[in-house]
Amino acid sequence: MSSNTLDNRTYGNQPAKQPKSKGKLVIRILCYILCGLLGLGTGIFLYIYKLMGAVGFVNTPFVNQKQYDTIDFENLDDVDLNSGDVSSSWAEGGHTRVYVNEKYPIKKVSQKDSKIENILVFGVDSRGTSDVNCRADAILVVSIDHRHDCIKMISLMRDTGVKIEGRSATDKLTHAYAYGGVGLLINTINDNFGLDIQRFVMLDFGSSSNLIDLVGGVEIEVSAGEVRYCNKNIDEERELLGKDVEYLTHAGKQNLNGVQATSWARIRYLDSDYVRSGRQRTLALALMKKVAGLGKLEQAALLEDSAGMFETNMNAMDMMRLTLSAIEVLDEVREYRAPADGMFRVQEDPWIMLVDWDSQLEDLHQFIWEESK
Repeated sequence: MSSNTLDNRTYGNQPAKQPKSKGKLVIRILCYILCGLLGLGTGIFLYIYKLMGAVGFVNTPFVNQKQYDTIDFENLDDVDLNSGDVSSSWAEGGHTRVYVNEKYPIKKVSQKDSKIENILVFGVDSRGTSDVNCRADAILVVSIDHRHDCIKMISLMRDTGVKIEGRSATDKLTHAYAYGGVGLLINTINDNFGLDIQRFVMLDFGSSSNLIDLVGGVEIEVSAGEVRYCNKNIDEERELLGKDVEYLTHAGKQNLNGVQATSWARIRYLDSDYVRSGRQRTLALALMKKVAGLGKLEQAALLEDSAGMFETNMNAMDMMRLTLSAIEVLDEVREYRAPADGMFRVQEDPWIMLVDWDSQLEDLHQFIWEESK
């Protein structure tokens, strides 16, 4: 029998197996490894996507300028902002829902610089889960700036005098949210300050303190004068939240839990609302840096545990993109307050900050976009 015949014979009616090319074998193994890695990556992605989907997404209506101009806004001059439930507590673990008034959709505006994204982050002064149409309290614009590789935090003073759609006289910025919800608040900020905000994140006192507790507290430098006023706020939050929280016992740098930290940031009568806005920026920055310093597994766990603690009109993909984008430039943080010193005067009755808008807008826009003067 020839060798060729022998090489092609069969055993048990099965064809003889052909030897595999080493090159093809290596390629196949690499394909298996690649598919495994892709499967693992997809699994992680789907897990994160699922978690982000659990965040309190709020569907807010948007309209373009042409549609906005056709809206017949109601007269808000006779609206009473002193109504509403201010006695409910968060003892059951609830939180205040964001106030969306469909009569006041968000007006679409174009992003002024594709590398600079401005997000509205605000708190509300509600005292209960059903106290929805309340005032906006801490109002921050977080500017994620990839053109200059930094984050910029702008406090907008709640008592700034602004023009609000439906109000015939200048009114306080904080009232815009109570009058028409998040849509009217964003439009009021964009129209008066010349900004391009389309996205927001909203928290209440309870959600803020819970989020801080999840990261193990934040390190804050507390002055001697702040201790007594912080403890007064702790008293109020202990009653509202039904938590037995320890008082501060000394000044200096220390780790504050959620209630202690939010009580510190809310101090108003020790100095001024200007200093108070600085505390709010300090707390926000401390929280951002604490999260950025966590390991990947800890961040994933935090993401899962914090789902639903805040509300936003960003979807899961947008939140993922924004979080990664912010971490990239967190090494440098710049701060600003509007109105800035020397750019407003105070009207005593009612107490309101009347702004020199020509100077203020030029200075604010220079800070955010670093436009040439």
